[in-house]
Amino acid sequence: MNITDVRVRKVAKEGKMKAVVSITIDNEFVVHDIKVIEGEKGLFIAMPSRKAADGEYRDIAHPINSVTRDRIQSLILEAYEKALTESFEETDEF
Repeated sequence: MNITDVRVRKVAKEGKMKAVVSITIDNEFVVHDIKVIEGEKGLFIAMPSRKAADGEYRDIAHPINSVTRDRIQSLILEAYEKALTESFEETDEF
């Protein structure tokens, strides 16, 4: 499995959620609404989820092992940091 595209949409409002991300897998399958969250130990990703009838949130799509989760998280956080750097450089040009 290859992540062939990562699209980052930064969140402008204050709060723990910093961005919403879409990834494309093998140029064939897209997962939308992956969130970049700032936690106590740094940034992490939260997979797309919905609220169940019992009030709990359940992932709609997620990796089934920690190696894959780590790989996806690394790629997403790299793309997020790059997006931050690019937007900082754009505002720094004046």
